[in-house]
Amino acid sequence: MTCRIIVADDHPLFREGMLRTLQRLLPEALLEEAGDLAAVLALTQTGEEPDSLILDLRFPGLTSVSLIADLRRQLPRTSIIVVSMIDNQDLIGEVMAAGADGFIGKSISPEEIGQAIQAIREGEVVVKYAPSGLLLPLDAGAEVSQLTTRQQEVLRLIAQGKTNKEIARELQISPFTVRIHVSSLLHALKVPSRAAAAVKYAGTW
Repeated sequence: MTCRIIVADDHPLFREGMLRTLQRLLPEALLEEAGDLAAVLALTQTGEEPDSLILDLRFPGLTSVSLIADLRRQLPRTSIIVVSMIDNQDLIGEVMAAGADGFIGKSISPEEIGQAIQAIREGEVVVKYAPSGLLLPLDAGAEVSQLTTRQQEVLRLIAQGKTNKEIARELQISPFTVRIHVSSLLHALKVPSRAAAAVKYAGTW
C-alpha cells in the first residue's frame, strides 16, 4: 500500500523544505501539498486516507483549533502532525487535546523535524519545539481583531516574512498602499516594528 502524506502549509519555502525532508526520509512516499484548508479537504476526499497530514497551525481556512478536531473525526487513521512558529504552551495543549498526534516547532533543525515526524508516524506522541521566550500581551487577540480585513491580510503576510513589494503583488495593490496599511496597523497594534506586529499575530486566533 502506498504511503501517502499531505504537506499543508501556505509558505512555499517551508513547504518545499518539508517536502525535501520527507523525500529523504521516505523516498517511496506519495507526497502531496496544499496551500489552504479547502485544498486539504479536496485531497482527503480522493483516494486512500492519508498516512500523515502535516499541517501548519497558521493556515488559510484553519480559523480555530476546533477544526483540527473536525479533521481528526474525518481522518481517524491519519497521523495529524501540526507544525508552527507559535510556542504558546496553552495553545499547544489545545491542539493536542483536539486530536493532533504531535506538535513540531518550525524553529528546530530539519534533522530534528525529520526525527520527530518519524517518531509520530511510529505511534509516539511528540511535542517538540524551541521556546522563543517571547511574551505576548493578553489583549493581543482583541487588538488584531479590531484591524480592518485588509490590514489583517497585510499583517498575515508580514508574519510570513514578505516584503512590501511581495505583499503588493499578492494582494494586487500598490506598494504605496501597502505602506499606508503597514503604518496604520502598527499604530493600531501599538507596536514599533513589523517584527513586533508579527509576534502579536502569531500569538492570536
